[in-house]
Amino acid sequence: MRVNWYSFVGFISVVLLLSPARLAAAEKTKNERVVQDGMMVSLDYTLKATDGKVMESSKGREPLKYIHGQKMIPPGLERELNGMKVGGQKHVTVKPEDAYGKMNPTALKEVRKETIPVNGLKVGAMLATKNPDGTIAPLRVHQIKDKTVVVDMNHPMAGKTLVFDVKVVDIQPAPPPLSAQPAKPAVPSKPPAPAQPVKPAVPAQKK
Repeated sequence: MRVNWYSFVGFISVVLLLSPARLAAAEKTKNERVVQDGMMVSLDYTLKATDGKVMESSKGREPLKYIHGQKMIPPGLERELNGMKVGGQKHVTVKPEDAYGKMNPTALKEVRKETIPVNGLKVGAMLATKNPDGTIAPLRVHQIKDKTVVVDMNHPMAGKTLVFDVKVVDIQPAPPPLSAQPAKPAVPSKPPAPAQPVKPAVPAQKK
């Protein structure tokens, strides 16, 4: 079979000319996406206290992914991210009432000492308890007495002003919830095997 090299070279040239354009179009579509409700956003972030001490950071790790509008991050931060594009960066200061709330003095509870694990009997130790609805709530040992322990049920960051440095790494449509995904069709059971015909009885031989 004889190959028409001129046609082949022409085809390659078209591919080389079209590929960058298609890549540019895809990149443009990506860059036109903005942070809005229902989008899955990937963030690089550093969280600091007001004194500049780093509390958390995604540096050296995978970006933080969350679905915008689902209250998965502090509302004050979510509000400031609204409308940002991929590559956008922002310095955000979030007050306690827009983050994890103010300190609630009624959230201090006194429990029997024997209910606390031995390795948790020190001020500042972080523990966890299960709420009646099955969710897990953090506890911090606030004070140790002779027979009881005072635990703080406030969120560890309650009452704190949070300072974020964020960069939007990616924005994608959020996947549908599991309940909205089509169910797999049930596998039909095999039909029962047909009954074997009954063999006729062998007549007894005459003696």
